[in-house]
Amino acid sequence: MKRRQFLGALGGGAAAAAIAKPAIAQSMPELKWRMASSFPKSLDTLYGTGEVLAKQVAEMTDNKFQIQQFAAGEIVPGLQVLDATASGTIEMCHSVSYYYVGKDPTFAIASAVPFGLNARQQIAWMTQKGGTEQFNEFYKKFNVYGFPAGNTGAQMGGFFRKEINTVEDLSGLKMRIGGIAGQVLQKLGVVPQQLAGADIYPALEKGTIDATEWVGPYDDEKLGFYKVAPFYYYPGFWEGGPMVHAYVNLDKWNELPKSYQAVLTNAGFTATTYMLSRYDALNPGALRKLIAGGAKLRPFSNEILEACLKATNELWAEISAKNEDFKKLITEMQSFRNDEYFWWQVAEYSYNTFMIRSRTRG
Repeated sequence: MKRRQFLGALGGGAAAAAIAKPAIAQSMPELKWRMASSFPKSLDTLYGTGEVLAKQVAEMTDNKFQIQQFAAGEIVPGLQVLDATASGTIEMCHSVSYYYVGKDPTFAIASAVPFGLNARQQIAWMTQKGGTEQFNEFYKKFNVYGFPAGNTGAQMGGFFRKEINTVEDLSGLKMRIGGIAGQVLQKLGVVPQQLAGADIYPALEKGTIDATEWVGPYDDEKLGFYKVAPFYYYPGFWEGGPMVHAYVNLDKWNELPKSYQAVLTNAGFTATTYMLSRYDALNPGALRKLIAGGAKLRPFSNEILEACLKATNELWAEISAKNEDFKKLITEMQSFRNDEYFWWQVAEYSYNTFMIRSRTRG
C-alpha cells in the first residue's frame, strides 16, 4: 500500500498525529498545586527542602506539574497545614508528623520518638521495610497520603539556663518542648511549655522558661538562645533521626497518573538526601560559632538518659494499652531498631568510634 493510501485508510492527518504523539505525553496533564510548609523562610534548610522538591517535580515533568510552596502562615499557620491538606483547601503540605500527636500519638512514630531510630535507620524502615506503606494505611483515617521528604539527622538537646547534672535537676524545670517528648520529660518532673518560635527568646530572657529545644547548630546559631541560656546539651534523644514528610490530599493523590505519583515520591527521595546532607555539611561550622559565642557544650549524663529511657518505655506501654495503631507500629519500630543496632555495633559504631578517637589524638 502506498503511503498516501495508508494514511487515508487510518483517517489521514488526524491518525498520523495520533501515531506521532507519545503515549506518555497524553498521561501528563498540566497541574498547578499549592503546598503549605510548616516552616518559615528563615529556616532556609527546612523550608528550602520544600523548594527542592517542587523544583524536582517541575523538571521531571517538563514543567507540566508545578508546585508553589507557601511559608508557614501565608495560607494557614504552620501547625494547621495537615488539616488544610486533608480538607482540600490545598493539595499538599510539607511538615513533620510529630506535630500532630494531638490527633493521634501514632503520628510521632513516622518522624521521631524518644530513643527511636537514627536518620539512616528511619529512611531504611520507611523505604525498605514497608514503613511508608504501613503508615499510609494509618493516614487514610485523616484523608492524606504521605511520603518521606527530608530528615534533619540527630538533633541537639537544647539550651538550658543552668547545668543539668542529675535527674533531680529536671524537677520543676520549665522547658519549651511538646508532643511525645514533653510527655516523657513530664514523668521526670519537667513542666513542658508550648511556645511559638518568636516567643522563645524573650521567655528565656525573662526566666519564664528555663530551657528550650530547637533543631541543631545550623538553625540554633541563628536564634541566639545561647546568649541567655548558655548550657547547650546533647543529644536530643527524642529526635535521633526525625523524618520530614510531604502529605497529599488523598483524593488528589488517587487522581494522579501513576507517573506523577512516581515523580512526587522520587522528588521526596531527593529532598531527603538534600536536607540530611545539607545539615551534615553546615552543622560543624555552626557549632564552632556557637562555642566561640559562649555556648557551653554539655552531654546529658547517663543517669539522665537511663531515667528518660525508662520513662519512655513506661509511656509506650500506657499508650499501647489504649491505641492499637500505636502499639502495632511502635512494636515494629523497636524490633527494627534492635535488629539495626545488631549490625551498627559491628561496623558503623566501631569505625566511627575509632575515627573520633583518632581525631581527638590529632
